[in-house]
Amino acid sequence: MAHVLTLSGSPSAASRTGRLLRTVEDHIAARGHTIERIAVRDLPPAALLGADFGDPAIQAATAAVARADGLVVATPVYKASYTGLLKSLLDLLPQFALAGKTVLPLATGGSTAHVLAIDYALRPVLTSMGAHHVVQGYFVLDKLVSAVGGDDPALDPAAWAALVPIVDAFATALAGSPPLLARAV
Repeated sequence: MAHVLTLSGSPSAASRTGRLLRTVEDHIAARGHTIERIAVRDLPPAALLGADFGDPAIQAATAAVARADGLVVATPVYKASYTGLLKSLLDLLPQFALAGKTVLPLATGGSTAHVLAIDYALRPVLTSMGAHHVVQGYFVLDKLVSAVGGDDPALDPAAWAALVPIVDAFATALAGSPPLLARAV
């Protein structure tokens, strides 16, 4: 099975984007894939903003991206784009860090006016970084994601029903990705 890295671009530890991402991780793991997580907010701010490529945490994040067969990149949408926090990490990764990888972009936001942020802001960056396949992304309205944890479902049932086929398509696309050792770096 594949090794999947999830990247959370949310600046908040208790975010709806994080709840969405955990739900997707559980679904992918149930299909037999391994999951590794990076919350960009946990990386050293000085290293992110100062472009410190030598920082051990930045090097570890870069190595995690290199190890992954696929990535799930999740972000809240602010000002019609993904977060600056996520952008700061993407800027520190090698130019073709996503070469040979399958990527699922996810976004949350307060209005359907932001739904195109995936296709017009995030997808071009992921593609420019060499992603083998950027599958159909998915945007979820904040109000459809529960802000509380526990046993409550994270997503509105209708939103989850619409998201499942997209996550399943990502998991299926992982099986078609070139083997890790055969990828151009």
